[in-house]
This record gives sequence, structure tokens and C-alpha cells, in this order.
Amino acid sequence: MDDRLEGLLRRKLREAGRQYARARDAYREGRQSADAAEAGERDAVPDALPRDDEGRVRLVCRREAERRAVAVDADGHPACFEAGHPDCEGCAEDVRDGIVETW
Repeated sequence: MDDRLEGLLRRKLREAGRQYARARDAYREGRQSADAAEAGERDAVPDALPRDDEGRVRLVCRREAERRAVAVDADGHPACFEAGHPDCEGCAEDVRDGIVETW
């Protein structure tokens, strides 16, 4: 086999091995984060969410498409939460994850 071809193959195999290792590590880290979340090791309402002067979370309601400042309980449910409504369920999940649309 040509030396250049052999060198190219070795570099590509090493690169693929490193890429595999990074993907494996990222997967393990993601699983650990998910397991920690399921175990309840993080707060129901992340501190990073913007709040008004009274401590209420400022969010955009998915259901009514309006800006609101609402209190959030320990389970991460906004005061306007209605159990069983898909928009409310999604909003509560986003509040707990800290990715809800805010203003």
C-alpha cells in the first residue's frame, strides 16, 4: 500500500475514533443530567428566569399568547396552569427546564 494512502487512512481512523469518543461522552453526560432531573436534584423553577419586582416569573402564555407575570409553585406550575391542557403542560415543562419564552 502506498505510504500516503496508509497515512491518510490512519489519520481518518484516529479522527473517527476521537469523534466516537466525544459522542459517547456527550451521551453519557446527557443521560446523567436526565437521571438527575428525574431524581429531582434540580430546582422546580430555575433562578435564571426573569422576574418582576414582586418575584413573579415573566413569561409568555402559550395558551393565550400574552405576556404574564405569574407566581410559580414548587412543582414548576404557573398560577394560570390548567392540568390536562397541552399548552399548559408544555409551558410547565419549559418553566422547569428554564427555557420558557419570557419578556
